[in-house]
Amino acid sequence: MDKFALNLLLFLSIISLFLSFSSAEIRNLEIIADSRPMILFERFGFTHTGQVSIKVTDVSYSSTKTQPDPSRLGFFLLSEEALIQVIIESETNPNFCVLDSRYIQSLFTFKELSPPQNNFFNHSYPVTVPNEYSLFFSNCVPECQVTMNVRTEIYNLDSGVKDFLPAGQTQLPMLYFLFSLAYFVFLVVWIYICITNKLSLHRIHLLMAGLILMKALNLICAAEDKHYVKITGTPHGWDVLFYIFQFLRVTLLFTVIVLIGTGWSFLKPFLQEREKKVLMIVIPLQVLANLASVVIGETGPFIKDWVTWNQVFLLVDIVCCCAIIFPIVWSIRSLKETSKTDGKAARNLAKLTLFRQFYIVVIGYLYFTRIVVFALRTISAYKYQWVSSAAEETVSLAFYLVMFYMFRPIEKNEYFVLDEEEEEAAQQILQDEEFEL
Repeated sequence: MDKFALNLLLFLSIISLFLSFSSAEIRNLEIIADSRPMILFERFGFTHTGQVSIKVTDVSYSSTKTQPDPSRLGFFLLSEEALIQVIIESETNPNFCVLDSRYIQSLFTFKELSPPQNNFFNHSYPVTVPNEYSLFFSNCVPECQVTMNVRTEIYNLDSGVKDFLPAGQTQLPMLYFLFSLAYFVFLVVWIYICITNKLSLHRIHLLMAGLILMKALNLICAAEDKHYVKITGTPHGWDVLFYIFQFLRVTLLFTVIVLIGTGWSFLKPFLQEREKKVLMIVIPLQVLANLASVVIGETGPFIKDWVTWNQVFLLVDIVCCCAIIFPIVWSIRSLKETSKTDGKAARNLAKLTLFRQFYIVVIGYLYFTRIVVFALRTISAYKYQWVSSAAEETVSLAFYLVMFYMFRPIEKNEYFVLDEEEEEAAQQILQDEEFEL
């Protein structure tokens, strides 16, 4: 195996941590004229009662260089700990094939295909050593193109019942259901606040209500999706609803943050041209990000362009996170300039304080959900992968609560604070403090 193949193996294992594609649904995959040296199919956390079932049909392979050796083509399981050992082995042996490694759990090679057609294989393998394994197909034949249909079933047996969720994700259906209930309660409270403060109600508050609703529906669909995958191996259509509400929720979240950051409907009834451009950039990018999310979630790492779609998703997410920060910064700078001329120091001080707090909250939310959650997924044992999801949802709920509290429709909202007695003190603070970010 060449260094490219090993580097590809390592890269696939690392990037798979970014996304929870390892729901191990029953998958029917079609590989057509594929010459990649390594193909990652699944990543799964096994208990001591794990099972891997692989059915391969319509197999054909050919090489332009040599007659392919079927023993150089096969499936295997590889744990994260063994990955480093395999890489070390490859460094010491220039003709190394991963199928020869003593650190892998070999399942079968094409040498074992059933006669007489020689293109069919169906077998189940027990996994008795609990760990997180990745299911790979290895092609150690130079310039060999492989075509086959692959059906995989990966699961743990819980009291004789198949559980198609990894050991670290089997708690997710209940987790998502509980958080969805929390958001439905949140929505009821928010509607009550809006009704009891009609005089201070703005259009942005209606969008915020829509955001809570989309988040609650997104979570209930995620719970149902994971539940049906857990017990049957297929989502029964809940994945479609999940992606729809996820797209609406994320698009609304970024839109609400941008609109709050610009002060729309609070400070002014219109958007400036540059603020409109931010929305015109963020919303189409969210369409692209949602498309990438669907491709990543519904296909898996076995497709040739899976790495490209991951890169697209991560790039779009970074661009959107940066884009929503600019309107907040623009509003802070605009208020700082206005405070020098309009003679309303107390009101401007309150606005600046609120916007700076909002800026810090948004930065903290983005940092935690993008960096800290990834770190948790990396350092957590495979049996506790649900902890990173719980942490992400907890911080998201806290962010929603703080943001909605800061900009709730109340009669004495910070936007409208006027304290003439402290006008002079406020003016002095504005002169002394630069409100640098």
